[in-house]
Amino acid sequence: MAAPILSYEGLGLVQGSGWLFQDLDIYVGERDRLALIGRNGAGKTTLLKLLAGQIDPDKGKRVIVPGTHVVMLEQEPDFSRFDTLMDFAVAAPNAPEAFEVAAIADQLGIDMSRTAASASGGERRRAALARALAQNPDVLLLDEPTNHLDLAAIDWLESWLARYTGAFVAISHDRTFLTRLTRQTLWLDRGSIRRKEIGFGGFEEWSDAVAAEEARAAQRLDSKLRLEAHWLERGVTARRKRNQGRLEKLKEMRATRAAMIGGPGVAKLGLANDDVRSKSVIVAEGVTKSFGDRVIIKNFDFRVQRGDRIGIVGANGAGKSTLLKLLTGEIAPDSGSITLAPTLDGIIIDQQRSLMSPDKTVRDILADGGDWVEVRGVKKHIQGYLKEFLFDPGVVEASVGALSGGERSRLLLAREFARESNLLVLDEPTNDLDLETLDLLQEVIADYAGTVLLVSHDRDFLDRTVTVTLGLDGTGKVDIVAGGYADWEAKRVKPSAAKEKTATAAAPPPPPTARKKLSYKDQRDYDLLPGRIEAIEAEMAAIENELSDGSLFTRDPARFNALTTKLEQLRTEKAAAEDRWLELAEAVDALP
Repeated sequence: MAAPILSYEGLGLVQGSGWLFQDLDIYVGERDRLALIGRNGAGKTTLLKLLAGQIDPDKGKRVIVPGTHVVMLEQEPDFSRFDTLMDFAVAAPNAPEAFEVAAIADQLGIDMSRTAASASGGERRRAALARALAQNPDVLLLDEPTNHLDLAAIDWLESWLARYTGAFVAISHDRTFLTRLTRQTLWLDRGSIRRKEIGFGGFEEWSDAVAAEEARAAQRLDSKLRLEAHWLERGVTARRKRNQGRLEKLKEMRATRAAMIGGPGVAKLGLANDDVRSKSVIVAEGVTKSFGDRVIIKNFDFRVQRGDRIGIVGANGAGKSTLLKLLTGEIAPDSGSITLAPTLDGIIIDQQRSLMSPDKTVRDILADGGDWVEVRGVKKHIQGYLKEFLFDPGVVEASVGALSGGERSRLLLAREFARESNLLVLDEPTNDLDLETLDLLQEVIADYAGTVLLVSHDRDFLDRTVTVTLGLDGTGKVDIVAGGYADWEAKRVKPSAAKEKTATAAAPPPPPTARKKLSYKDQRDYDLLPGRIEAIEAEMAAIENELSDGSLFTRDPARFNALTTKLEQLRTEKAAAEDRWLELAEAVDALP
């Protein structure tokens, strides 16, 4: 174990009417590469600020080796007091010299003379990075360092950190970033901290093992307490299992799309097919778009099929937002045509998350002040729907302004996914979301019946989600690749390898071998459990409907208690049935 150069003993902080966390022991070694993991609202950013010495704890002792220089990259630095980005960069407590900032800014491709007020989110993020890195810190605290960065800047930052000789602690939703760089993990969970000498790549296996152990211990507790303490953990574990099945389905969809795109001749054959034409919801033919002398999109031909999940990637300024606006009909091409199906009805979730008033409550946002949410034509009780998006049902009366940035993003997703639509447009949806919410978003997108257009720099999320990637290189050319970010990157770097991979994906499967069967009992459970789960859900909905009567408790407390107990039993039965069916589904997938 490396000698600690920064630590806290017995750390505690009060937030609101209670402790956010207390009695935490945490340390950072001189060469540590730490991933700080936790749900939105767990206190990750607050913990970084405590380590940085920016805020004082209510209890605990901060110990730092004399001369150790600690620098924090904040998620949302305040530029309001500065005229230019350089003014911001040289105003740090241990301000670097302007030439030191400029050297890093040049590598990041940012003009530090730009006015701070007019700078984009990506420019501000790179300026903040230049300021932090130029200070030559011994400990670097990074709060969502890849937010608003394009792929080139993320690659540069990863290379810089790989060479960095100090320690860092990183909060990030970017799984690829964390997996490549971290060697230790801090897990902030329900007010406690755990440390493991493994990088983020081993976190899911570790967290599943911890959740399983807690579940076994919880079996000795009262069923009500078990449900309240562990419904989230059980839900996350089951969600991961379901996502394995969704990834298999995604692979099949990509193989189908690869066969359709193929080489130029194959593409023409595919597009001439009547069935392909009937399923097209957006058709781009010979599309070109320029701004001044610069060509953004040139001679672009593509058909978006019903049910496609389209990822758009490229450097900042390459034309991602322009292509998205062209495909949704928001702007017109200079030449060529964009045809949208007349039945297309889309919802757009933008980067700004600017659609919700901070004064409104969660109930106002989701149910217009009522108890029921209309979810794509189906009524759901607001508290049950909140659970689907990983909220504690007690948050229903909280104001939007009191939620964390990630919680506000999650609430926006809950509201927008409830609407009837057949086109979903997401612009950088992963910003401010924790890893469990990203799993949830992946699940919701996979189950969405319509078409998805997605702009993102999150490489892992793209690999888990999209069927086709449109890659822009800034010259006007748009690469069309069946698959995710990794497939696009492989095509750019190793064209021959990408062709070989596509050919393999499109090749016919080998002749099937003799199949083994499930046992009679397992096969019966596999066939009957989905119907049983639906019946349980219907019974739960009826009970929730009756419990929504606010006068029931005072009018008939015995009935209220009986319904509450029955609802808890049904939730337990449903969870057990889901877990059993998922185990059987995995067994079916594993059959030769």
